[in-house]
Amino acid sequence: MKKIITILLVGIFLLQSFCISAKPTNTTKDLQEDLDPLVDLEITVNISAIRALDPVDKYSDPDFYVKVTINNEEYSSPTWEDTTYQYNSWKVTQDVPDEEELVYITLQLFDKNVGLDKQCDISPRVNKEKQGLTVNLVYNVKTGHWHGDDAVLGDASGYGRLNGCDDNNIYIEEDDCELWFNIFQNDYDNDNIPYWMEENIYGTDPNIDNTGDDTDNDMIPIEWEHLWGYHPNIWDDHKQLDPDHDSLSNFEEYLTSQWDSNPFRRDLFLELDYMEDSHNGEKSIMPNESKEILKNPYHRHNIVVHIDSGEMMCGGEIIPFDNKTNSEGVYQLYNEYFLHGDTDYWRRSIFHYGLFVFDCIPAGYGFSGERVPFYGPGTNSFVISSKHMREISQKTRKPLEYVYSSAMMHEIGHSFGIRLGNPFGCDGQFTKYPWQIGYWIFRNYKSIMNYRFTYKILDYSDGSHGRRDHDDWANLDFSHFEAQ
Repeated sequence: MKKIITILLVGIFLLQSFCISAKPTNTTKDLQEDLDPLVDLEITVNISAIRALDPVDKYSDPDFYVKVTINNEEYSSPTWEDTTYQYNSWKVTQDVPDEEELVYITLQLFDKNVGLDKQCDISPRVNKEKQGLTVNLVYNVKTGHWHGDDAVLGDASGYGRLNGCDDNNIYIEEDDCELWFNIFQNDYDNDNIPYWMEENIYGTDPNIDNTGDDTDNDMIPIEWEHLWGYHPNIWDDHKQLDPDHDSLSNFEEYLTSQWDSNPFRRDLFLELDYMEDSHNGEKSIMPNESKEILKNPYHRHNIVVHIDSGEMMCGGEIIPFDNKTNSEGVYQLYNEYFLHGDTDYWRRSIFHYGLFVFDCIPAGYGFSGERVPFYGPGTNSFVISSKHMREISQKTRKPLEYVYSSAMMHEIGHSFGIRLGNPFGCDGQFTKYPWQIGYWIFRNYKSIMNYRFTYKILDYSDGSHGRRDHDDWANLDFSHFEAQ
């Protein structure tokens, strides 16, 4: 009997102990780690750009708005009406628990319509039966990074950029768009490095702004290395590293980081200069809309185009008017307005160069400013006649901004190594007109590099059209423009 009573008492004691330990108490909460004791944690989601890559609205330009959800709290942006692209920043900030490491975020893009708004595709997942459109992210308060449908590594579209074409349906219209965004938390010393990382990983003081520090002496400051997942206390050869194979080293990606370059996503930098108006007031300045038209085919393939026509301090220079610019004049303009007389100018290995003059022969061509002949390795530049662009626009009845974009994409193709005879259908004078045999022989090479399609297709070929086609996209040589 005593044994039974003893067993019962022990059982009751163990049961009481279990119930006490299982019940949440204030003491348990107090023991949880405050992930940043210097601030009351807040998370901010900032939307910086939206661009339509498909004709989202067939009757007008889209009326975009964004929905952001942070830990089940939903926020809606203003509506940006009648625009296929917008660069007006909008952000939302929410307080989050200081003891919870993960914050759950969703992003959705809509085109506002009467009756029923349409959700656009910005997700890398397959779009099927209105699924695969919403982007799901998990933000880590300890590291200051997020993962999910967008991440630092292994994301072709780039960290902080979403691309609806990432489901590999580039040539199927699925209301594909791109959306640029950033997620960050408040930080006492404003160096964008979370308290937990400073205390536990880097050994820096979370009370002191470490912006610009380079403790490992690899010429890259701590804030850039932290952002892209490099350890700021471990030396890396950033002048040689090029993880995205776009011929821009990590050091060059850092130099251009203020213009949204990304070391893990391919970037194309383009500087443009223009000739001043003719005596009759004819302009050589490319229409602004042409820049946006030019971006689309590259952005669908996750090659982000950055255009400096004055936005990045050096481009957009106005050169003196000349009625006709010969090849010698082009070289002089290249050295004066692109290199600025410095053969070792740092932008030479980063920027492709475009020069718009009133008239030249031929009316547009790619060239290298350091060598003759124009074509060959090192072709990093092009010149285009504005007079010829107007003539083509009138002849083809294509909008002038489209004609400019077509000419630029063709000439940029030369700086990627697509040139006369490589492939054979490129730049063939015998492919232009139906009465020429090359017009039919290379009809499957559906590329802007084929003169048959230069002002008809704003795209390189992907090699999927049959015999004598060529996969331009897969064979772009990003180092071709740098060869000396």
